[in-house]
Amino acid sequence: MFKFITSKPLWVNILAGFGLILILILLFFGLLDWITGHGKYEHVPSVTNQNIEAARQMLQEKGFSVQVLDSVYEMSVAGLSVVKQSPEADALVKHGRTIYLTINRAAPPLIEMPNLVGFSIRSAQMYLQSLGLKIGDTTYRDSPARNAILEQHYNGEIIRAGTRLPVGSTISFVLGNGQNVGDMMVPDLVGFTLLQARDMLSTFNLGIGNVIPTGDIRDTSAAYIVRQTPEVSSLSPTGDRTPNRIRAGQVIDVFISDAPPSKDSSSVNN
Repeated sequence: MFKFITSKPLWVNILAGFGLILILILLFFGLLDWITGHGKYEHVPSVTNQNIEAARQMLQEKGFSVQVLDSVYEMSVAGLSVVKQSPEADALVKHGRTIYLTINRAAPPLIEMPNLVGFSIRSAQMYLQSLGLKIGDTTYRDSPARNAILEQHYNGEIIRAGTRLPVGSTISFVLGNGQNVGDMMVPDLVGFTLLQARDMLSTFNLGIGNVIPTGDIRDTSAAYIVRQTPEVSSLSPTGDRTPNRIRAGQVIDVFISDAPPSKDSSSVNN
């Protein structure tokens, strides 16, 4: 074969080389449409609200690739259902295009219950909505703090701050009715900032007494309350904890820190 090539004049070989290159170029461009699927388009079917497996099968049967891009949680949509697709339904795209899907989580995410005691019911409602929680029934109890939250309940039981709940849970409240009772239970200030505590106590006609720092404090109003006197409850001779009571117009001494209190210290105070 090499003898056949070398036996030819150089200019013949050069022309043959150029001819071969030209044939390869024409062949490449001739097959380019077939390689890229040029001219083959498909309408993207709608798979929103379908189960992810059914949606994947439908798209793959149409010749599309499927990739789950993200997951969210919506209470109104079944778990593992498609919430969003990209490209959208009925879009005209090339055959074999990747369709990206966002699916709904199988189980709702968990969030920590905040401490809403002392908040107004309107503020608590906006706070719950921002967390994805619902507000349930409200009942009233004698307290000078009208429409201020005295207790927060979940499934009929008092729920403590920090308890993890599924998104969509319903929280009920016990509110003050504005009646000027002789005394009331000492409110729990541990975990609040000093500014928040002042606002809360004003609804109960109570005040902050001595403010005792437990270290270097950069901003007093933003510092956290880590202990209070009087405490929420006292240990009785029988070993039980009895709620302490306080009268309107009295003050509570607080100990503050730049760092928030641990949950253990908060539970002891309660």
